[in-house]
Amino acid sequence: MRLRHPNSLCLALLTVCGSLTGTCRTEAAESTPGTGWIDLSSADRPLALWRDDRQGWTAAGGAGLDPANDHRLAVTPGSGVIVSDGDGADLLTVDNYRDVEFRCEFMIPKGSNSGVKLNALYEIQIRDMNGQEASNGDSCGGIYPRAELEPRYRLLDAGVPPQVNAARPAGQWQSLELYFYSPRFDAAGNKLANARFERVVLNGKVIHQREELDHPTGHAWNTKPEIPEGPVMLQGDHGPVAFRKVRIRRLPALDGQ
Repeated sequence: MRLRHPNSLCLALLTVCGSLTGTCRTEAAESTPGTGWIDLSSADRPLALWRDDRQGWTAAGGAGLDPANDHRLAVTPGSGVIVSDGDGADLLTVDNYRDVEFRCEFMIPKGSNSGVKLNALYEIQIRDMNGQEASNGDSCGGIYPRAELEPRYRLLDAGVPPQVNAARPAGQWQSLELYFYSPRFDAAGNKLANARFERVVLNGKVIHQREELDHPTGHAWNTKPEIPEGPVMLQGDHGPVAFRKVRIRRLPALDGQ
């Protein structure tokens, strides 16, 4: 359920590339001076600002569909691209964020599925959906529905579908840009305002504007508490996916809080 804001796989490795070892360093070392942007996939140390559980993730110089199997990704040596084999961990930033502008480019093979979660709770869905009807929040770019795990995984509502299906074909790089505001709480922990996707743009097309969420998405809606700030999460266990140009910057609060 949501309210509108009143105001406003297997991974085919062509070459073994990249390493997940190394300790994290502060985000300041990855920032672009004067812009406020933090590069979360920097070419020199592409996984330095992500938490240590990186099972299934590797660094690469490029990615594309595997010529032998278009349900997989093939990668080339180098850095600047972070890739999940689709059966690993979810990638979480070391630092927590509150109100942010987040940008990335992503690529998925045919039939794959991933997502970007703000505060690790509110998901923008990534899914192979080119040419299909974007009918609910399980569509590419959708705000994912509530769900339950038991007795079997199922969706409980429609979530928030994108205003238009802007998804590109599998194997192409796609751009995602979003502006997110965390929920607000008073000193006693009572919620004063809902989380909000102020604006979401997929491949240059606006797909959400001023969408409030009164609960987390997926099965987290009744299993995890809402929080005033949290990490960004890249989903790595639902199918192969590659990310590049992953950047974030903090936004000033619209409400002065």
